[in-house]
Amino acid sequence: MASALRYKDKVTIVTGGSKGIGQGCVEVFVEAGSKVVFCSRGETEGRDLEARMNAQGPGSALFVRCDMSSEDDIKNLINTTVEKYGQIDCVINNAGTHPPVRKIDDISADDFRRLLDINLVSYFLVAKYAMPYLRKTKGCILQDSSLVAEIGQPGSCTYVASKGGVTSLTKALAIDEAANGVRVNTFAPGNIWTPMWEDGANQTRDPEQCKRNGENAQLLGRFGTIRECGLTCLYLAADATFCTGINILLSGGAELNYGMKNPLQKDPTEFL
Repeated sequence: MASALRYKDKVTIVTGGSKGIGQGCVEVFVEAGSKVVFCSRGETEGRDLEARMNAQGPGSALFVRCDMSSEDDIKNLINTTVEKYGQIDCVINNAGTHPPVRKIDDISADDFRRLLDINLVSYFLVAKYAMPYLRKTKGCILQDSSLVAEIGQPGSCTYVASKGGVTSLTKALAIDEAANGVRVNTFAPGNIWTPMWEDGANQTRDPEQCKRNGENAQLLGRFGTIRECGLTCLYLAADATFCTGINILLSGGAELNYGMKNPLQKDPTEFL
């Protein structure tokens, strides 16, 4: 196995862990021997993954239902983990959402606030309540930002802002917690094939063309996988012990090279 028990008996929390990138993290960390506590709002998906991971091992999985916009639910996630295992070694802040593509004219302040609660404030709260335990184990926090926090994205100003906040939060926490031995790093996925990406493509005029465009946006000519995201997180947790405050791009080279970027030379409805 690629992960080869590199995180044996370490206790890991994964938010948004029942599908997509979070699921990839749960699978890789259980494979690496970790005791993984993961959460989502989806009870059925969570219980199914929990059962599958515990049957597979060699680590273990525990599902906790959690609405990431609820501070009480987040407190319960942390408390349940500590009551079960007595420690926390790693937190993977991954839960998030991407709103429909819209211009700023069509986005309300309440829309933006709700998105920030899920994509940024929840990361802050998980870090806040997990930090006393991470200081004891000299553990780490890994935060899921996005490539678009670095390069922007059309019709997505609030999403880009929320993910830019994640990257900045990581740097500030890395400074504050260095004296306590807690490392804080960011991973920034580009086009990873997930249920959220598929749902977004299905809402476009031509889903198959949208998928091809997604594949062709990378120098590597394909989508990334949720397993590759999990393996990157395992590297940051288990191996990259001299790294803090960094941001790893999981992009397939999407940010490199020139491209047709002048919106005046494109169909103005292409982005929407």
